[in-house]
Amino acid sequence: MLLYLNGAFVGLLILSNILAVKLFSIGEWAVLPAAVIVYVFTFPITDTIAEVYGKEAARQTVTAGFVTQLCALAFIFFAIHLPSAPFFADQASFETIFSAGFRVTLASLVSYFISQNLDVTIFHKLKQRHGESKLWVRNNASTMTSQLVDTTIFITIAFYGTMPTSALLGMIATQYLFKWLVAAADTPLVYLLVKLCRRELQSGKQIYNHQKTEALH
Repeated sequence: MLLYLNGAFVGLLILSNILAVKLFSIGEWAVLPAAVIVYVFTFPITDTIAEVYGKEAARQTVTAGFVTQLCALAFIFFAIHLPSAPFFADQASFETIFSAGFRVTLASLVSYFISQNLDVTIFHKLKQRHGESKLWVRNNASTMTSQLVDTTIFITIAFYGTMPTSALLGMIATQYLFKWLVAAADTPLVYLLVKLCRRELQSGKQIYNHQKTEALH
């Protein structure tokens, strides 16, 4: 299960970097990067890993995501500067989209590294205090705090200078509100993932003990 969670985490992370170039609006009051609909699901994954497999496993997942983003940044840079085929007429559009993606990925790297490690740290400290009880408290407290840090850093680096300061602050506020609501709503998902992971671990232990017993006989 841990491998699946790690794969989903890295996949969602890279997808969010690609989608972040697009801004969408909700009515006339909210403007958000499209990445927000994907990135919010990375925090429940790290919380699940921290809950079931421990702090170090969660930090390894965060590190894997960081390295993957560095690779994506390098590949985007080289892809932009590869010589275009004579019949490829979309080089300008490609550069426009992925040059913006380069800055977005850089913003994502900084905000990601700080916020995800903060999330794991807060979650771990709360688990030390509460044990296996009050999962909803550490899930929401760690995610809501780290998402505020993530949102502020990401929006500032990715979009500063491309829009008025008032619009920038509005994006930070609306995106954090969206993430806050999702963090509250995804608590049942965290409980479900934790239950599935613990069930798999228990099943694995039973199989191991059974095989060990048979070997002794």
